[in-house]
Amino acid sequence: MIRLLLILVLLSATAGLKAQQVDSIYFHLYTDSLKKGTHNYINVDGKLSDGRWQPLTAKEITFSSSDYTFNGNELILPAECAVEKVKVKAVLKANPAIWRETTIWIKKNPDPDLPTKEEILRNTNQRKKRH
Repeated sequence: MIRLLLILVLLSATAGLKAQQVDSIYFHLYTDSLKKGTHNYINVDGKLSDGRWQPLTAKEITFSSSDYTFNGNELILPAECAVEKVKVKAVLKANPAIWRETTIWIKKNPDPDLPTKEEILRNTNQRKKRH
């Protein structure tokens, strides 16, 4: 009898608990611009009803873009990108009334060339000789 009562108490206590729901979503981008010719990860976090944050993926979010396509959370830009900026929209699949849209600029200047292995080794050896 006590065991049955304990089980009923536990069941009623857990019935009162509900899974945390996503109240809102936000873009938390790792960069201020997109790079041409790459897959650009678009980070979206959900704010839960208890105030905690949770990263969201394409499992929970439907991504769309004004000009290019997504593969999961990655916006794929061709090397020959004709636009200056891209409008990105994220919609929560569980509740399409929760969505966010942002405009992200595309980087204009190319990245500087990285030093070659030989240049790195030469600079390292020169520093060792000075000390």
